[in-house]
Amino acid sequence: MPDFPNIILYAIPFFILAMLLELYVTTKAQLKHVKGYEPKDAFSSIAMGLGNVILGFASKALVLLALFWVYDNFRLFTIPIAWWSFVLLFFADDLSYYWFHRISHECRLFWASHVVHHSSQHYNLSTALRQTWSGGFYSFVFWLWLPLLGFHPAMILLQMSISLLYQFWIHTEAIDKMPSWFEAVFNTPSHHRVHHGSNPIYLDRNHAGILIIWDKLFGTFQPELEEEKVRYGLVKNINTFNPVKIAFLEWWYMIKDAFTGRKTVKERFMYLIKPPGWRHDGTGKISDELREDWLNSNKNL
Repeated sequence: MPDFPNIILYAIPFFILAMLLELYVTTKAQLKHVKGYEPKDAFSSIAMGLGNVILGFASKALVLLALFWVYDNFRLFTIPIAWWSFVLLFFADDLSYYWFHRISHECRLFWASHVVHHSSQHYNLSTALRQTWSGGFYSFVFWLWLPLLGFHPAMILLQMSISLLYQFWIHTEAIDKMPSWFEAVFNTPSHHRVHHGSNPIYLDRNHAGILIIWDKLFGTFQPELEEEKVRYGLVKNINTFNPVKIAFLEWWYMIKDAFTGRKTVKERFMYLIKPPGWRHDGTGKISDELREDWLNSNKNL
């Protein structure tokens, strides 16, 4: 087992200093376009982050077990631990993250855990810490093809941590735009603000981890529009700062929709795999329909 450092643990002081710096800049500089910190919201996000770390000890053990099971029993090749294999892994991991992130918005079973990250109506570095308490126990399935190819599980976990670390700094309004060449290739605060928007035009867009090229390749890219200021949060906000409710409320709603009322077996199952907003009686609207309605009423944009 390669002895790679736990970079997330080492990054904690950086997270704290970065949030303090952002807080200073957004309050002292009085940036007009920045909403700033709301104490209850920030503390909720930090509590969600701490819960994620604590539960992570169990979920990471499960992930490591699954990755090694595939690697030891089914791998097609044995990819050595070298600089060039990390380059290949960088792109493979980022592609895995894109599809995990996209499906987490398009399938309610995965949305039930991912919704946590979108539940804040604020957008700052503390929002990056608002992480799931349940997703780590099953979202790893999107990475199982990597040990199948022959990447060592320790390499995969390290690259997943690098991706998570990169995504911390893009959760801010204090940075407007990066240089155009950077915006064209990488995920940035501007791109990720779009992803956190509840505006119909922004829903389920920009699922990138590090590279925004996947969204451009697969048709889910949306630039931030000057004429459409981002409204953060959910289409229907949960309006609570209780970490336990934030973690499990959507699970309760999904289970209630799927297993109560007069529905066929197929309709119950569809509540687990259809996108958020889908209703078996046709009364709900998914993000694509909300976006189409918005575009029809804003044809001049």
